[in-house]
Amino acid sequence: MVAPAITQADRPERIRVWDPLVRIFHWALVGGFATAFIVEDDLLGVHVWAGYLVLALIAIRLVWGLIGTRHARFSDFVRKPSDVLAYIRDALRLRAPRYLGHNPAGGAMVIALMITVVLTGLSGLAVYGTEELSGPLAPLMSALPGSWGHFFEEVHELMAYLTLGLIVAHVAGVIFSSLSHRENLIGGMITGLKRKDIQ
Repeated sequence: MVAPAITQADRPERIRVWDPLVRIFHWALVGGFATAFIVEDDLLGVHVWAGYLVLALIAIRLVWGLIGTRHARFSDFVRKPSDVLAYIRDALRLRAPRYLGHNPAGGAMVIALMITVVLTGLSGLAVYGTEELSGPLAPLMSALPGSWGHFFEEVHELMAYLTLGLIVAHVAGVIFSSLSHRENLIGGMITGLKRKDIQ
C-alpha cells in the first residue's frame, strides 16, 4: 500500500517570524563566539577580531531590539521573572503555550546571553589593554598596576565559560521546545519561517 502524498493544503501555513537581521546576528554571533573561544590566545589577532565582531553584533542587536520588526523587539519577548518561572514550570509539565516569537524562557536567555557576551568582550578588551597595551582600552588600562591584568583575565575566562554554559542551556531549551511543540526551531532561525497556528 502506498502512503498518500502530502499536498500543499495538508502542510501547515508558515509565516516569516525572524527577519534577516535577527538571523544573521544569531549565526554570526555563534561563529564569532565559537571562533574566539576555540582559538583563545593561540591566534591572538583572530581572537581579538572575533571579540570585536561579537561586541559590534551586540551593539547592532541592541538598536534592532528597540526599532526592529515585531518579534525582534525587546518589548515582544522580555517578560517579568515570575512569567519566566511560570513558563518553565508549564514547559516541564509539557503544558507551555507555543509562541511565534521567543517564549518567556527564550527571551530571558537572549538577555542573559547578551549580558554575558558583553561582559566577556569588555573584560577581554581590558585584558588586551593591560597585557598587550593594545585596543581601545589601552590608554585607560596602561595606568593600572600590572596585577589588574590577571584580575581581568580571570573575569574574562569566567564570563566566557558562563556564556558557554548558557549556550548549552539555550540549545537544550531549543531542542526541548522543538520536540514539545513539534516544530523545528533551528530551521526557523535559518529560514525565518515558523508554523502560523498557535495551539
